[in-house]
Amino acid sequence: MKKILFVCLGNICRSPMAEAIFNHQVKKKGLMNYFLADSAGTANYHIGEDPDPRTIETVEKHHIAINHKGQQFEKMHAKAYDYLVAMDSSNRANMKIRLGNENKHIYLLREFDPKGYGDVPDPWYGGLKGFDEVYHILDRSIKEFMEFLQKKKIGD
Repeated sequence: MKKILFVCLGNICRSPMAEAIFNHQVKKKGLMNYFLADSAGTANYHIGEDPDPRTIETVEKHHIAINHKGQQFEKMHAKAYDYLVAMDSSNRANMKIRLGNENKHIYLLREFDPKGYGDVPDPWYGGLKGFDEVYHILDRSIKEFMEFLQKKKIGD
């Protein structure tokens, strides 16, 4: 089984939404024996907390279950997960600092976005419209990421 860790700053908006969308898509495709996602944040602001209520509302509007408690990204995650996927370049840089000399490739999720490369915007300071925009970015990027994973041979 390949394990994927999505990482943002506080682990209550973007990364738990990505985790929920990824696991939902895995379930829809019947690939639960091959892939599992989790999420973490580079900051320690929300350890043990539920996702932001706007995150929950957004994914539930799309009939996606979300069950997550905030956790901080640690060096041990590099060993526990096969793929580390950052929501933005700032968090990817923080992850690399935390990993030190460990040479682990960290993907930016929007490397897989068919509509454009860059950072997944942080919807924290906005309203539901920003969360909905992030949902659509994550949804289409994760679909392409899953294609990438499947091409790399399921289960390797």
